Amino acid sequence: MKQILQNLKDGHTQLAEVPCPRLGRGALLIRTTRTLISAGTERMLVDFGKANPLEKARQQPDKVRQVLEKVRTDGLVQTVEAVLNKLGQPLPLGYCNVGVVAELGAGATGFAVGDRVASNGRHAEMACVPVNLCARIPDGVSDESAAFTVIGAIALLGIRLVAPSLGEAVVVTGLGLIGLMAVQLLRAQGCRVLGIDMDPAKLKLARQFGAETVDLKAGQDPVAVAHTFSRGRGVDAVIITAATRSNEPVHQAALMCRQRGRIVLVGVVGLELSRADFYEKELSFQVSCSYGPGRYDPRYEEQGQDYPVGFVRWTEQRNFEAVLDMLADRCLDVAPLISHRFALADAPRAYAVVGGAEPSLGIVLEYPGGEEQRLRARTVQVTPASLHPGVGAAAGAVSFIGAGNYATGVLIPAFKAAGARLVAVASSGGVSGVHAGRKFGFAHTTTDTEGLFADPQADALVITTRHDSHARLVLQALAAGKAVFVEKPLCLTLDELCRIEAAVAPIQLDAGASALAPTLARGSQNEAPLLMVGFNRRFAPQVQKIKSLLAGVTGPKAFVMTVNAGAIPAGHWTQDRAVGGGRIIGEACHFIDLLRFLAGVPIVRAQRLVMDSATGDCVSISLGFDDGSLGTIHYLANGSKAFPKERLEVFAAGRVLQLDNFRRLTGFGWPGFKRLNLWRQDKGQRACAAAFVTALRTGGSAPIPLAEILEVSRVTLEVAA
Repeated sequence: MKQILQNLKDGHTQLAEVPCPRLGRGALLIRTTRTLISAGTERMLVDFGKANPLEKARQQPDKVRQVLEKVRTDGLVQTVEAVLNKLGQPLPLGYCNVGVVAELGAGATGFAVGDRVASNGRHAEMACVPVNLCARIPDGVSDESAAFTVIGAIALLGIRLVAPSLGEAVVVTGLGLIGLMAVQLLRAQGCRVLGIDMDPAKLKLARQFGAETVDLKAGQDPVAVAHTFSRGRGVDAVIITAATRSNEPVHQAALMCRQRGRIVLVGVVGLELSRADFYEKELSFQVSCSYGPGRYDPRYEEQGQDYPVGFVRWTEQRNFEAVLDMLADRCLDVAPLISHRFALADAPRAYAVVGGAEPSLGIVLEYPGGEEQRLRARTVQVTPASLHPGVGAAAGAVSFIGAGNYATGVLIPAFKAAGARLVAVASSGGVSGVHAGRKFGFAHTTTDTEGLFADPQADALVITTRHDSHARLVLQALAAGKAVFVEKPLCLTLDELCRIEAAVAPIQLDAGASALAPTLARGSQNEAPLLMVGFNRRFAPQVQKIKSLLAGVTGPKAFVMTVNAGAIPAGHWTQDRAVGGGRIIGEACHFIDLLRFLAGVPIVRAQRLVMDSATGDCVSISLGFDDGSLGTIHYLANGSKAFPKERLEVFAAGRVLQLDNFRRLTGFGWPGFKRLNLWRQDKGQRACAAAFVTALRTGGSAPIPLAEILEVSRVTLEVAA
């Protein structure tokens, strides 16, 4: 299928061939008939992409601060690579989609195949959208009109926050698509409306919809006109739908308002507010969030948990429905808002118009019928077949499940550098897979994950999906006879771990080990399959140096690992125990494995202390090892970003080793060793991937003993319980 993508690095917009998205639970697969280009939002993205690096930085000062902090802790080269990787990922455009339901995902209710629906789906021939972001289109509303549903919902939410009453005087600043729809909705509610803009064509439309207007280009004073418009009392409310860096729209809004007037920001403007503007009048100011309650709440949008109507009357879906009802009742007229119509094939020309090639307002894209087989194709070849040897080629062929930031920024480059043959890359939406396929030279990309397990082309699968899918995919890959490299963690529950243990080999306890340290019974008749977790820190060159130095030390050792992890919001998926497992399972497992590797003996005791916090990700973990060594991991989310993220200290035989952020290793009292510093941070990812590829090709022993993987996973799950 075809989809519109944009490159944020250079602003180039392309119509790409992308696999049909995978239909998720509680979602609809929609065959698109029309989409609307949001001239405001999408033009900002195009302009940002075309801007030079300095201008990009000026537009996003918060991101610049994050980059500078990363430079201080991780180094310049590492930071530049991360930024370029992020900017190089194509951005799927669009959020105003109309089409016909082609298929229902498991658990999707309230819709049927064949329904016409409006949604926030992308500019793509097929879109997968959760049910709470879809609304059925009434019979009397055309597809073209319904394409304005989402834009109308944005305007409607701003109006709901202003809470106007019949007869009130309301100003709309900025008469783009959202502003002009706000004018009509306010007029339908019985309000007197004053529209402000500098475009004569938009001002004319506002007057056509029943508003009075202020022409900024003609030099009219909006505050003076608003004073007259309000009969000298001050307007009751102002809705700002403009897009500008200036602080003037908010300042003017405050001057226009009566005592205790209301100001709602729907657009994007400067927000250096003057206290004096708001203090004496006791004005209220609020920023409107997209389409309504539920926006950015994964439980509502992704998991389909609706809000009770008695408590949240107007969710984003119900706002969609309200706009469609207004269209059906002819209270909204969007026909005058359409300035251009383009066939999907002419999308590049449409975006030239968006970029300012000619004046525009509402740009509608029309989608061809197309063959069902082409639209539903879930695998796309991204590099010529001649570049990829077929079955029977040397071992070392891998396919990736997942093409997110870590996969494209770290793991795939590491496997490519190790000489692995890249067969296929799977992603749920298709876009990130296409990007990874083209950038790194995969043979094809797919949204059909199930097909990879039966694909004879690949010897191994690399799993880089969200944590809750790891155990299921590992078990499925092992059952298919594939070698497996799974990014940490191995699994999220002890039950999942038991099923993996049963799949790889019978487990027996070594007579001298604790129940925390299971070992595998291996033999010529029962060799365990190649299963590896991405515990890369043990492969870092400085950690390997520490291991070699410790080899000559007898007696117990003490390890202190301090992780300045940084705060992650409680709503982030990694904090969700069902999806990410929480940060101890999802991240601290790295450091349990690191200390297990350096100790070289099983963990026999483990306990934790948790700081009281909403997220529970400030933890001290104590480990006891079979030889009497001790390990302490301080995993903390409440520190300064200026402090190194990871620091390891090793105390042994009257000597100390200190490793700072995998860049500087210093020895204190260590004969023949003082320091090993690197010009760039190296956490061992490339060496980790190379070790796996070597084992895959040669059939040699696993780079990380399977017993240690299972031991570390079990200890992690038990201390996180």
